[in-house]
Amino acid sequence: MPKSRLGRGLSQLISSNALSQSRAVIEVTPDRLQPNPFQPRRSYDATTLNELAESIREQGILQPLLVRPAGDNYQIILGERRWRAAQEANLETIPCIVQEVDDHQTLEMALIENLHRDDLNAVEKARAYQQLIDDFGFTHEELAKHIGKSRSAITNTLRLLQLPEEVLASLVEGNISEGHGRALLSLEDNPDLLREVWQTVESKQLSVRATEELVREVLRRDKAQVGRRRSPSATSLASDPHLMALGEHLQETLATEVKIRPKKSGGGVILIQYSDSEELQRIVEYIAPGDYL
Repeated sequence: MPKSRLGRGLSQLISSNALSQSRAVIEVTPDRLQPNPFQPRRSYDATTLNELAESIREQGILQPLLVRPAGDNYQIILGERRWRAAQEANLETIPCIVQEVDDHQTLEMALIENLHRDDLNAVEKARAYQQLIDDFGFTHEELAKHIGKSRSAITNTLRLLQLPEEVLASLVEGNISEGHGRALLSLEDNPDLLREVWQTVESKQLSVRATEELVREVLRRDKAQVGRRRSPSATSLASDPHLMALGEHLQETLATEVKIRPKKSGGGVILIQYSDSEELQRIVEYIAPGDYL
């Protein structure tokens, strides 16, 4: 599929020819509206939803929903939160603007609109970034440019998806924060240990700083235990704070997953991951610019 010009902005997408063909606001009953399957948001805060419903009872819906035809009904492109609140407010009809768009345009519009909001949680953002990469073929660098974020911010957010599902669920539910998640990622090579530390963090409601200290202590303890059992291995050496810092620096610089695998001999291996041929080319050009093909 040709790469979409992601980042055009909602104003350009919404003012396309399709919308100009039908700018009229129509009234649609809530039961004829269907949620957007491409919606990155997976959770809705009950308190804020109740507040919006109360506002709708008093003033109605001030901004129409953007929808597209779906048989005899309509599928929501933008405005699912307003639709949910309108149902809670028992509105008989909801104002909508109909736009003819395909699945990829719907996905693009829904993701961009939500990523420009501040109330998506970190996991929803990470999954939205990954969906944009998977469906539109963007590299981290290109996505950062179009979304208006730094490349390292995109990469660091995507790294959260390497956490175990139960830890991601805890983050979504607000039991831990994005900062806690980043700290726990230092233990990603030992999922069982990561889960153990996460449970401690959650049960004791540790701060992010306390979590970082706990992770460092766990890594030191693990390294010491390995040292008592046998001579330093690649696993224990990899826990060296200096090597970890170098790995993080490489990862931010190259905007992709980087792991340093030391050997007892003193050498080691640097693993640089890439998601597609374009990202490989970008990395090679960064490390060794010039004509090489």
